[in-house]
Amino acid sequence: MRVRGRGSGRVSMTGMVCFKPGRRSRLIYAIRQYRGRKDEPKGFGWRDFRDLVVRAWIQLEGPIVLVWDNVRLPLTAGVKEFIKANAEWLTVFRPSGLRS
Repeated sequence: MRVRGRGSGRVSMTGMVCFKPGRRSRLIYAIRQYRGRKDEPKGFGWRDFRDLVVRAWIQLEGPIVLVWDNVRLPLTAGVKEFIKANAEWLTVFRPSGLRS
């Protein structure tokens, strides 16, 4: 999603819609604003996605089944290690035909 402003920079958002049987659905998200400053990240890295998934796990108090959509973040070594290290509460599905 793009949000335009008069030279105010760039706003990136990532999130997940969470469903748990018998509970209301939730939207858990993170926002990052980029103003063009030195050493300021332009968007989300794999650690930001990792932190979002961990936050969802804590809030939902249970295992997570994540459907990895066509997010621009490739499945880097860090992401793969995180998924493998947390296999007891994290299951990831990638629909066929999606690029990494």
